[in-house]
Amino acid sequence: MARPETVKARDLLTMFVSFFKIGAFTIGGGYAMLPLIEREFVDVRGWVTQEEIVDVFAVAQSLPGVIAINTSICIGYKIGGIRGSLMAAAGMIIPSFVSILLIAVFLVNMQNNQWIQKAFSGVRAGVTAMILLAAIKLGKSVLRNPPAWVLGALSFLALVVFDINAILVILASALSGFVIYGILKAKKL
Repeated sequence: MARPETVKARDLLTMFVSFFKIGAFTIGGGYAMLPLIEREFVDVRGWVTQEEIVDVFAVAQSLPGVIAINTSICIGYKIGGIRGSLMAAAGMIIPSFVSILLIAVFLVNMQNNQWIQKAFSGVRAGVTAMILLAAIKLGKSVLRNPPAWVLGALSFLALVVFDINAILVILASALSGFVIYGILKAKKL
């Protein structure tokens, strides 16, 4: 991929369309979109490496806001600088914006319809599977050594068993990773 300042308008449009399709056809929020984003930009386009997408997901998760939009902005910036981040964010945001408008106009009066409720129950089940897939893929990329497994397990316990705030878990994990991997790197020197 070219440097961001030399990226072509065609590539920016391709990126916009890719994020637009992901945003338009993925129900269930940002986590359900992660496997699609990974497949599109790592496997299909090759614009981002597997290592970079893991880093993007980690950064996007730790920033305030919606993970899918944060991810699109990070990938867009890597590919096309500021213009790329704006195109990627627009591609991700526009479908949701239009959907919310349509729901507000047409579906408000149908919210108690049993067929619509059943359809959304099925959608929720499918979205759960997509989120689980994202977790498994991310886990395979991140959990590559004993310290990562320990940090992952302790973070899981902190969140699920002890109900510790996710922000505190992220900060503690970042600090722990900094210390642990700093010590391991120092031992190799």
